[in-house]
Amino acid sequence: MNIPYVNIKRQYQQEKNNLLHIIDNALKKGSWVGGDEIEKFEKNIAKICNTKYCVALNSGTDALTLALHLLGVRRGDEVITPSNSFIASTAVITHLGAKPVFVDVKNDQSIDENQIEKKITKKTKVIMPVHLTGRMCSMDKIMSISKKYNIPVVEDCAQSIMSKYKKKMSGAWGDVGCFSAHPLKNLNAVGDSGYLTTNRKDIFDKVKSLRSHGMEESRDNVKSFGFVSRMDNLQAAVLNYRLKSLSKIIKIRRRNVEIYLKNLDLKKFFFPIEKKNEFNTYHTFVIQVSNRDELKKYLKKNGVETAIHYPMPIHLQDASKKFGYNKAFLPNTVSQSKRILTLPVNQYLNKKEILYICSLINKFYS
Repeated sequence: MNIPYVNIKRQYQQEKNNLLHIIDNALKKGSWVGGDEIEKFEKNIAKICNTKYCVALNSGTDALTLALHLLGVRRGDEVITPSNSFIASTAVITHLGAKPVFVDVKNDQSIDENQIEKKITKKTKVIMPVHLTGRMCSMDKIMSISKKYNIPVVEDCAQSIMSKYKKKMSGAWGDVGCFSAHPLKNLNAVGDSGYLTTNRKDIFDKVKSLRSHGMEESRDNVKSFGFVSRMDNLQAAVLNYRLKSLSKIIKIRRRNVEIYLKNLDLKKFFFPIEKKNEFNTYHTFVIQVSNRDELKKYLKKNGVETAIHYPMPIHLQDASKKFGYNKAFLPNTVSQSKRILTLPVNQYLNKKEILYICSLINKFYS
């Protein structure tokens, strides 16, 4: 078999006729930057996330940047966050002149909320948990810390649209939730896109202005110098179409994980089983194994493409050398980076393919 890790080509083949019709309609309207599809998308997301507001942006990275900026993060400040994330979550902190203060993670790869308090200083401006793999962090405890110290929370929800913790949606816990609609996400555009959610009208109003040069009402009225961070109307049209099948996609991905767990020898590796108060959307399916690199090569040799999220923690990247961290720092994060392996879980897999992957893994460890 030849089993890709993701299957964007298959997605296009299935959606082609509808997508081309949607794209044609969006372009014929003549609103290529702003437009009614954007407003429709924002209302759809706010309803899904159960928040008052949503703002459509050009990437999840810009969502994080604008959120931190509007919560007052400036040069010399500190932002508490994990190191086992995509590079963007830390990059936005450094671009604002602030320092990332890293916290180690639990066995399920989520930030260890019990280690957050001891990292708080007078310079701490924001706590930024990352809902990695579609599994949400322990947001009730994190929000208690936020309230105790009066420190706002920005949720990095890039991988967690429609995930829940204690029946509350991702993006509805903190002051701001920041999402990506990159082509690899469960809800994906046909290029870079993102959005943020909030219940704070002050943030909503400022982001809507800042995303488009700071212009308000007309091109001649600029109250503050902004950015070019808006979502294109075309991407919004595609996302509105794909939103209709998002629940089904998540259901299939959850089913795929169930097939894996029923047919893999669970004694041979670690996977954090979903708890009663969680609803995981499985943007990725990450197991922790011994001999990870050898297994990855073995699967590739037998036609199965895998990935690693992420092979090098951010604090050990060359870009982080100025912070002076070493491999003894964040022991759980470093240890997991050597054992994690992301298996295919996309909605285009069939049961036969998943059973084939399971048989290979079981055979490798037998």
